[in-house]
Amino acid sequence: MEMDTNQFSGHLPEHLCQNGTLQNFTVSNNKLIGPIPISLKNCSSLFRARFQGNRLTGNLSEMFGIYPNLNFMDLSNNEFYGGLSGNWGRCPNLAALLLADNHITGQIPSELGNASQLHVLDLSSNDFTGEIPKQVMMLASMLNLYLQNNQLFGNIPEEVGQLKNLLYLDLSANFLRGSIPENFGGFQQLFYLNLSNNNLSQQIPPQMGELTRLSILDLSHNYITGEIPSEFRSLQSLEILDLSHNYLSGFLPKALAELPGSLHINISFNNFEGPIPYGKAFKNITIEELRGNKGLCGNITGLQVCESPQLSRKHVNGKGFNLVLVIVLPLLGSLLLLCAFFGALKVCRQRKRKTTENVEDADLFSITTYDGKAMYREIIKATEEFSEIFCIGEGGFGSVYKTVLPPSNLVAVKRLHLLPEKVYFDSFLNEIRALTNIKHRNIVKLYGFCSTSKHSLLVYEYLERGSLAKIFSVDEEAKELDWEKRVNIIKGVAHALSYMHHDCTPSIVHRDISSNNVLLDSEYEARLSDFGTAKFLRKDSSNWTTLGGTLGYVAPELAYTMRVTEKCDVYSFGILTLETIKGTHPGDIVAYLMSSTPGNIELKDLLDQRLPPPTEETEKILISTIKLAKACLHVNPESRPTMHMISSLLSVGAPCRQQVG
Repeated sequence: MEMDTNQFSGHLPEHLCQNGTLQNFTVSNNKLIGPIPISLKNCSSLFRARFQGNRLTGNLSEMFGIYPNLNFMDLSNNEFYGGLSGNWGRCPNLAALLLADNHITGQIPSELGNASQLHVLDLSSNDFTGEIPKQVMMLASMLNLYLQNNQLFGNIPEEVGQLKNLLYLDLSANFLRGSIPENFGGFQQLFYLNLSNNNLSQQIPPQMGELTRLSILDLSHNYITGEIPSEFRSLQSLEILDLSHNYLSGFLPKALAELPGSLHINISFNNFEGPIPYGKAFKNITIEELRGNKGLCGNITGLQVCESPQLSRKHVNGKGFNLVLVIVLPLLGSLLLLCAFFGALKVCRQRKRKTTENVEDADLFSITTYDGKAMYREIIKATEEFSEIFCIGEGGFGSVYKTVLPPSNLVAVKRLHLLPEKVYFDSFLNEIRALTNIKHRNIVKLYGFCSTSKHSLLVYEYLERGSLAKIFSVDEEAKELDWEKRVNIIKGVAHALSYMHHDCTPSIVHRDISSNNVLLDSEYEARLSDFGTAKFLRKDSSNWTTLGGTLGYVAPELAYTMRVTEKCDVYSFGILTLETIKGTHPGDIVAYLMSSTPGNIELKDLLDQRLPPPTEETEKILISTIKLAKACLHVNPESRPTMHMISSLLSVGAPCRQQVG
């Protein structure tokens, strides 16, 4: 039973599980109030439930029982209070427990350590107190652990080293003390580590240099002392390193300068001294990211810098984590201008700060510096502070505005909605990370991005025809999209996905292939857009994920495995292909095509009746394309073709060996 993202209000029905057969129940992102019905407390059949994004309330410790089959429970972004029951640890198949952004108090129950299948635990942005139970840090299956924005104290348990498969760890904005455990170096899969805004002290353990897959490391706003370990030279995957507002000292190691040039470094407000090493990692660092170090001198971007004693160190402790982002906005023409604007995104409750950075992309742009603040003002001015008259579309994550930026650049500006912290962070970072690393004619171009305390903006190329879904909704526009154009759209999306799956390192799974996310230019050339839920596949990782995507396009296996693979996109592509040919979502036809004996489905049932009948030659192409789409819908993901195979078959017009039925 899925009823998410609607306008439902009031209380949930009392007899949700009266007959004891309820398995899946989703009412996320509505306007529901009140407690969880008591009938759900003893619903032993429950497998998956999502209540997030409502205004549900009540004492959490009294509402739920023990569920032998429960795999996924999301209660985040509500108004639950009370303590967390240890009964959750007695759910033997529980893989995800998400309780972020509520008012839950008390200690984290040690009984959670008995949930041996737990992959994701999100208790962030609550009022938990006490120490982190060592039993929770011994769950070998744990992939994502979010405990930020609470009132936890004590040391980080040494048992944390047993979380060998961990991908994300966020303990920021608590009152944790002591040193960083040396066994942090054992996290060979770790991608994101945030320990900021705590009371951690002593030195950074050199073992952290073993985190070779780490992309984001935030140790800011602590009391860490000593020097930066030379072992940091091994952190070649780092994109963000924030060591600001600590008591680090000594000379900046040359090893730090040898890290990749794409790395953003913030070492402000420490006790560093001596020259700034010459190297690509410091090529674009700004004065703001160096200030507060009285003895630090060097030459940065042509300016002689020497920190004066008057710039005293100010250490502020509070909640939240820092994400430093860049806006790059090209001015199109014979010379393309790359304008760098650095906005500081402070996703927290208590403080915000600003800093700047320049970014280069020698393959596309002529490089020059620009006043980023002025450009940000131009966006606000050009859209008249995001007036509705410039709005050309709205989606789940934001609104899109058509505007002209100086001197005469027609662009689309996407303003993100105010979302829960983790959702916002994941979406914004995914979009940027994906679109700044991939270049393909069938993937939308990202010109720039920025974030301030008021707005978070993504600036894209403007595509005249809009989305495929919009065209299908208007008969006259749909009629302009003839059979040849539709086949070319299918080919374009296939080429884009093949590139993402097979030519990118790591491979990228889009996770939200739908007609809303396929945009068309003036020549009806397709561009794949909206990478907010994209997943970067990591080798030797389970690639576990929460359910995402658009209803009607999501691969069925995600509902029970929650493991994302390229074959999830393949399934969605099959749905999109049928929709492109039919002019509307295929709906119930999908079930027939997925069955082993699909029965009698005539070609005319799969064609858009608004178009003239295809010629004999075109009909053959459409039939082979439909057969290929059917192969994409195979119930067994491993039996679906790869996007490389699909792209190749579409290019040569060869029919797929599997038959429609």
